[in-house]
Amino acid sequence: MFGARCLRLVLRHCSSVPCPKRVVSPKVLRVEEALEVKEPTGQDIKVQGWVRSIRSQKDVLFLHINDGSSLESLQVVANPRLETRELTFGSSVEVQGKLTKSPHKRQNVELAAENIRVVGSCDVSTFPLKYKTHHPLDYLRQFPHVRCRSNVLSALLRVRSEATAAIHNFFKDQGYIHIHTPIITSNDCEGAGEVFQVEPAKWERKPEENPHFFNIPAFLTVSGQLHLEVMAGAFSKVFTFGPTFRADNSQSRKHLAEFYMVEAELSFVERLQDIMQVMEDLFKRVTEMVLSRCPHDVELFHRRLAPGQEAKLEQMLKSPFVTMSYTEAIDILKQTHQDFTYKPEWGQDLQSEHEKYLLQHCGETPLFVFNYPYDLKPFYMRDNEDGVHHTVAAVDLLVPGIGELCGGSIREDRPDFLQSRLQRLGLQDTYQWYIDLRRFGSTPHGGFGMGFERYLQCILGVENIKDVIPFPRFPHSCIL
Repeated sequence: MFGARCLRLVLRHCSSVPCPKRVVSPKVLRVEEALEVKEPTGQDIKVQGWVRSIRSQKDVLFLHINDGSSLESLQVVANPRLETRELTFGSSVEVQGKLTKSPHKRQNVELAAENIRVVGSCDVSTFPLKYKTHHPLDYLRQFPHVRCRSNVLSALLRVRSEATAAIHNFFKDQGYIHIHTPIITSNDCEGAGEVFQVEPAKWERKPEENPHFFNIPAFLTVSGQLHLEVMAGAFSKVFTFGPTFRADNSQSRKHLAEFYMVEAELSFVERLQDIMQVMEDLFKRVTEMVLSRCPHDVELFHRRLAPGQEAKLEQMLKSPFVTMSYTEAIDILKQTHQDFTYKPEWGQDLQSEHEKYLLQHCGETPLFVFNYPYDLKPFYMRDNEDGVHHTVAAVDLLVPGIGELCGGSIREDRPDFLQSRLQRLGLQDTYQWYIDLRRFGSTPHGGFGMGFERYLQCILGVENIKDVIPFPRFPHSCIL
């Protein structure tokens, strides 16, 4: 009874106390969202980002704010009294005000600031990026901790993000299952030995324990292909998209020690043409999606770094890709009067100068070269059992400006052929499990891999692969 009486008194007291008014905070908009408002009505909004430019006049203060959501910045118009010593180029800010129609033709809206709060100041004297300066890509490469704040790198990262999503959407629409293949593996897929070995930096191992952490040598993966082949024994279409590693001591513009690969595997496939069709569809569909979603970012690269690339890309998208055999390619190279550094000979790999000439010969249209010499390719490629020129069912996709973009093959599904080749290479024990796959309900299958950074180089016209990845890793350089 006493408890009920106390509760009634408390409720009576609470009902007599007026409730505080709810404070409605202005809506936080990304810069991209604010710029997309067609008919601004003076609504209160808040924008958070970084100062890309600042211009103070007697009666007005102009700022341009960017938060990475778009190439274009939002203009902020403010009373000069809101300017402080900490409000500088590069500082992070929070701006509250009214979104209004801009009187200038180049922009639809602007933010009339009522309050500017500097969240983080920026020491302009030591900041590597300078106001109103187009920094060369090799200069930005020296500062991986801030280069994402530049227009060109922020545009690249938006394109990279959209291309990643487009690749996943492409495979999902085609019925592929996404597989997370391992980063640490005991297999050297290519057999070239260019691997990074993985061992603990500090490991208190007992004397009787195996010297290797995993009991066997382990490496950073060079490819997810063999693991995808395992999965292709249960799913008819699989793909993976992740980092791969090559200990290739090269400083060329086309190589990295860490890069991303798109790899796919298809079961019940016996023709290289089917693999080639997926490659072509992937390139064209993903590129069309990137162009539609990031037109301004792509245009920045084509205008500033690669004039003429837009027309080249349009040609690649509208033309059917050309196909020719390796033997035909060698014949074409031999018949030309061009003085190559490396003389083209059947049985030798195509060099960059050869690929460049073949692409010119085909009118700068992407080119499939197929049926490579048996001795040039890894053990898992299907033997064509042909005559004088012994080849395997392998294919490379060459694209202008880059050379090899994709590589694929029909896999050797015949256990006796596979076992014989692995014996000759001394790899039978290492890959016994791979032979077993052919005995446990195997199917004819094939697949390919596409270098993601090379793809970005191709569509954007970027010369150096180090400029299309957030944190490039290459010999003698692992900054951050």
